[in-house]
Amino acid sequence: MRQKQLPLTSFPFVTFDKVRYGDTDRQGHVNNAVFASFFETGRVEMLYQSSQKFLSVDCSFVVAKTNIELLAEIHWPGQVDIGTGIVRIGNSSLVIAANLYQQGRLVATSETMVVQVNIQTKTTQALDSTSKSLLESFILSFK
Repeated sequence: MRQKQLPLTSFPFVTFDKVRYGDTDRQGHVNNAVFASFFETGRVEMLYQSSQKFLSVDCSFVVAKTNIELLAEIHWPGQVDIGTGIVRIGNSSLVIAANLYQQGRLVATSETMVVQVNIQTKTTQALDSTSKSLLESFILSFK
């Protein structure tokens, strides 16, 4: 994934999540399924908790594809820092890249495609020009 070498400060949206004891497995490190939840935290906070409204009326974002690369263990207790940004804005979709860091160390990367879907018709719906324009503020630069 292209963002592997990026520091947390390179991401246009940064948040964190708490590592819970219940996240750990028999080996004493965070279970690999929990990594997906940490990435979800970054993605959802960027897309839904922003003061900007990206979605069209009666629409939501649905995950169409995700790829996670596990690079190192995450340990309890502590927190993970999550850097999130948009790689590509399509007609009705976004490709979102994110990195997880624990104590400044890169532990995982992800790339997720989300699609805007109309809640009533259950079909994809194109992003309007206003949404696309607002989403551009979260474009991740690989410079």
